[in-house]
Amino acid sequence: MRKIIILAVFFIALFNSSTIMAQDLLKSTDLSTLKVDYLSDSDIAKIKSQLQTNNLTIEQAEPMVLAKGMPASEFAKLKIRLGQIKSNDVVGEKDGSKGEEESEELTRKQEKIVNTKVKDSINALVFGSELFDNPTLNFEPNLKLATPVNYVLGPGDELQISVYGVQEFNASIPVTMEGKVNIQYVGQIPVSGMTIEAATQKIRSAIARVYSTVASGQSQVGISLSRIRTIRVTIIGSKQPGNYSISSLATVYNALFLGGGPGKNGSYRNIELLRDNKVYRNVDIYRFLVNGDQADNVGLKDNDVIRIPAYNQRVTVEGQVKRPGIFEMKKGETFADLLSFASGFNEFAYTVSVNVLQKTDKEFKVRDVKFAEFNTYRPSSGDVFRVTKILNRFENRVKIDGAVFRPDTYSFYEGMRVSDLIAKAEGLKEDAYSNRARIIRLKSDLTTEIVNVNLVKALEGDLEADVTLKKEDIVTVYSVLDFVEEYKITIDGEIKKPGIYDYHENLTLNDLLVQAGGLTGSASKRVEIARMIQSETIDDANPNKAELFNIEITADNNEQLKNFDLKPFDVVNIRKMAVYKKPEMVTISGAVNYAGKYVLASKKDRVYDIVERAGGLTSLANIEGVRIKRPIQGKQIEAVESVDLNLGKKDSIQKKLTKKLKEDLKFATIPVDWKSIVKNPKSNTNVTLFPGDEIEVAAFNEGVKVTGNVLLTSEIPYQKGKGFRYYIGSVGGIDNKGWKKKAYIIYPNGKAAVAHTFLFIRSYPKVTPGSQIIVPEKPEVKKMSTGEFVSIAGVLASLAGVIIAILR
Repeated sequence: MRKIIILAVFFIALFNSSTIMAQDLLKSTDLSTLKVDYLSDSDIAKIKSQLQTNNLTIEQAEPMVLAKGMPASEFAKLKIRLGQIKSNDVVGEKDGSKGEEESEELTRKQEKIVNTKVKDSINALVFGSELFDNPTLNFEPNLKLATPVNYVLGPGDELQISVYGVQEFNASIPVTMEGKVNIQYVGQIPVSGMTIEAATQKIRSAIARVYSTVASGQSQVGISLSRIRTIRVTIIGSKQPGNYSISSLATVYNALFLGGGPGKNGSYRNIELLRDNKVYRNVDIYRFLVNGDQADNVGLKDNDVIRIPAYNQRVTVEGQVKRPGIFEMKKGETFADLLSFASGFNEFAYTVSVNVLQKTDKEFKVRDVKFAEFNTYRPSSGDVFRVTKILNRFENRVKIDGAVFRPDTYSFYEGMRVSDLIAKAEGLKEDAYSNRARIIRLKSDLTTEIVNVNLVKALEGDLEADVTLKKEDIVTVYSVLDFVEEYKITIDGEIKKPGIYDYHENLTLNDLLVQAGGLTGSASKRVEIARMIQSETIDDANPNKAELFNIEITADNNEQLKNFDLKPFDVVNIRKMAVYKKPEMVTISGAVNYAGKYVLASKKDRVYDIVERAGGLTSLANIEGVRIKRPIQGKQIEAVESVDLNLGKKDSIQKKLTKKLKEDLKFATIPVDWKSIVKNPKSNTNVTLFPGDEIEVAAFNEGVKVTGNVLLTSEIPYQKGKGFRYYIGSVGGIDNKGWKKKAYIIYPNGKAAVAHTFLFIRSYPKVTPGSQIIVPEKPEVKKMSTGEFVSIAGVLASLAGVIIAILR
């Protein structure tokens, strides 16, 4: 016996030293006693982690560990073990994977149980069916919870057994098919059928007999459930009946969820859990649904059977309850129990009685269940309870509105009078019309009538005037403001804010002038006030439609010494000064001595006047290149738009013309014959200028520009005596689209001229320096097709035949 003890101590010491060396392979000084076979997977993972931390491969570490006395055979074994371990088993390989490893170590392992859910469309209205359609409520056991002390071990479970302290040991050991755990150096220990608590004590005692430090308390033993077994249960009567492999920690509700819940006619309240061919427990799901009581949610054992029988009674609740649907009833339960299943009446339910549709052996019948019978009436299978709404009417309502401080709806009581309701509304407002108030009263046949009240007498205590109210009366107190006409007054003309203003009693002209922002600088002393004529009779001899008042005011002062009293609907017009016009300017540019803007000093300033004020033309000026650019006014565009050319709805000529005036042209050009003006300043070409006009004096240019549909757009030097054809020929002539007979010339002063024909002789306008010749494009002409030509020829031939016949 002594030799056996010595041998065991030797092996323990050897195992312990191997473990210690494995914990720090690279820092250890003596590896001669290291035995790789004695190292657990966890020890190998720690060695791999050490190598990765030091950025070493096992090949690079070989000379180091052999130098520390490690046998070559043991190193070969270590290399094989390191190659077998997976990288994700290494403790602390990376910061990112460390948390996952710790989570995996802390979580028990269990085979994944998957079951395809089928949406319950048949039992959608049955109370409780939604419990088994919700994928987030599967009652799956939490594998991270502490192991239940009453958990019974069996084949397929796996225990994590560790010894820590002076001596160390760590291993995951499964429960074999024989119900035993096989611990290295300790032996086989039967644990099947034992609770985890009892098995822990038994294993600890067995280890203490081998590890002396456990018995002395220098080392501790830890035992936990690392992997749980699966058990098989049978479900009968569910939507998906069959045999299920589930966790040994699973409960009845978890199994019911996997089976899809009760079938079409399955009971929710009398589910049987059969164990060893006996009814172990009756499960009522309503206890959980209504009260949250999970007393029936017991744990399952291998070969348990869950039997779901057909229901005995089902009733329907419709209408004003919080949870309408189809409910299963047990024998002896009353309508009050059914109401609790439906979560009670909602806020609009009529609770005095409930209508129930019953089924007899032959036909239907209707019954009213009174409130006093709720606790005694026992529903029968097939009953349909209808909870109706309360009536949309009030039993004690009166209303007051109008000129009271708190118009609102108030509660009514018998004997209530008008003065009582006014007192509830905190009295009459200052604008109340006290001679009369109105009551709209609902009669017994639901028609309405009006009752008039003298408020003065009613509030003075006259009981006859202080009318007794009835429920649903609506009292209206009028306001004197309701009878006041809304008067307006109008001011226009030279005022800063013309418009229509409210009229107030004693309103004067001074008040209105200040309210309208005061007079403008152009206001004259003349003011015209028009006042409507009021008369009870028609005076045919008087043709006037309004009475006019012409008064004079101090134009530079809003406060008039003689104030004028205004009346409702007066119209005040402030006239403008006869002469009040701000200086207006024109612009002159080009070849003049002093170009710029000039004020029109006279209403009849002409081109010659402004040119003289600008210092006259310079020596470079082209006397034939003077023209005026006049802005196109808005009223001119309006005039074009107002003209109906009668071109049809789809014709766009007028639209194009308007668009061109608005967007393209913007200016109209007026040619000026400067030679005629110099000879005779009264010449018609010496036009009167308008504000905004721009006089342009072109510099002398000896070139003639040729553009349009010509072969080469160019500017040709002016040749005295050369005509139109010379310049067109100088640019290569016209192209194939050019329309020569419609060519025209634009002179420097903006005047245009076109070619014309007389007796087959075409004459072209004279060309001057600085002018521009433009050749337009020919319009597109549709060519006659062969068919059209043949048709016309046929018509002409027929016409010729008719003429010949007539001539004969």
